[in-house]
Amino acid sequence: MGKPSSCAATGVGFPYGILYAMKPIGSGSWPQGAEDMRSDVIVMGAGIVGVSIALHLQKRGRDVMLVDRKGAGEETSYGNAGLIERASIAPYAFPRDIGSLLKYGFNTSTEVRYHLSFLPRIAPWLFQYWLHSSPSRHAVATRAMRPLIERCIEAHAELVADAGATPLMRRNGWIKAARTQASLDREIAEAKAYAEYGIAHKILDAAALHAREPHLGEGIIGAVHLTDPATSPDPGGLTKAYADLFVRRGGRFLNGDAKTLEAVANGWQIATAEGALTAKEAVIALGQWSNDVFERLGYRMPLAIKRGYHKHYTPDGNAVLNHPVLDVDGGFVLAPMNRGVRLTTGIEFAPRDAPKTPTQLAACEPLAREIFPLGEPVEDEPWMGLRPCFPDMRPVIGPAPRHADLWFAFGHNHHGFTLGPITGRILAQMMTGETPEVEMEWFRADRFGKS
Repeated sequence: MGKPSSCAATGVGFPYGILYAMKPIGSGSWPQGAEDMRSDVIVMGAGIVGVSIALHLQKRGRDVMLVDRKGAGEETSYGNAGLIERASIAPYAFPRDIGSLLKYGFNTSTEVRYHLSFLPRIAPWLFQYWLHSSPSRHAVATRAMRPLIERCIEAHAELVADAGATPLMRRNGWIKAARTQASLDREIAEAKAYAEYGIAHKILDAAALHAREPHLGEGIIGAVHLTDPATSPDPGGLTKAYADLFVRRGGRFLNGDAKTLEAVANGWQIATAEGALTAKEAVIALGQWSNDVFERLGYRMPLAIKRGYHKHYTPDGNAVLNHPVLDVDGGFVLAPMNRGVRLTTGIEFAPRDAPKTPTQLAACEPLAREIFPLGEPVEDEPWMGLRPCFPDMRPVIGPAPRHADLWFAFGHNHHGFTLGPITGRILAQMMTGETPEVEMEWFRADRFGKS
């Protein structure tokens, strides 16, 4: 909570339903008969996590059907800053210093906003988040997440190569820029502390920063350049490229209603636009809407949503932005995207399905114009989306405790785009009887008690 997300959120809540018969992506074909409506695995959710799971299961010889209400990568996987965040060894923690707490409490921060009427509902979750952000518990979360973060670049690179999507992954890192010496000193100290985890960085004074980013304003006095992370100029497009690879390899992608999932004699069944789809196993990888399905099956897990916004702008004149830039004082990220420069916000606590209230974006835009010459907005309306998070700052990945052949993969705490491919690989390892390459006890669904 104490820092703006490097992965701004996506998609508003929706009632699942069969909205239209979505054509499969790539060269795959529609099922032709009832016999074609059976598969080994149904993967629900075509964001970066679900698509990666489908690909890795397919690679291990499983017949997989991918089911979503939309095309691939059109929700959370679209609306983020495009970071494959190798440098985020420590999860985002709830702040414990008085200054930050007062700033957030008065609801004046550009980093975190909340709907006052929503506080009674979110308060128990925030309290658990605060407890898990203690130094000892935060260290546990860091230990749990480190093996995933360490593999994120390599896992993406594998799929990028297979999908022929090299232009959609850049290896130039991202920049944390400061307006004050105090802020710069904090970022330098943090970067040096993370050096023990093998995270490379460069400290940039104003001259060195403006050599890399000549169009940043003079209000930025220095920065830390994190050189290990990769970035994407089109995270939604990269997810679609992975989904296209899945279909080219024989996978099928159907429009369907995840809320219709039910256990049947021979496994699991779900309604799709082409009829009832049956498989031995099913995977819930629905991100911010996963609770719409797991709660119907009797599970109770503390999945909360952090909302966020973005908007694209054309650069003014010949201005160019070469890296994603976090303004650590302004509380926003500017990221170079194929559609323009994307301005992404921090966190908004509000009901998942409530109307947009883009006050953060309105507050951040003039600050962003102080440091970069933004031109006209590309869209008339800001885009709003959702980040699914658990209070202990790590996802649920693994088997459902009380249902055979049901699997979970959601709640990646701002890092779904970063961790989608490695999540897909380790869950596929579990589902096909391989020994997972990382310790999976950290991610059990029953770690919250009786779920």
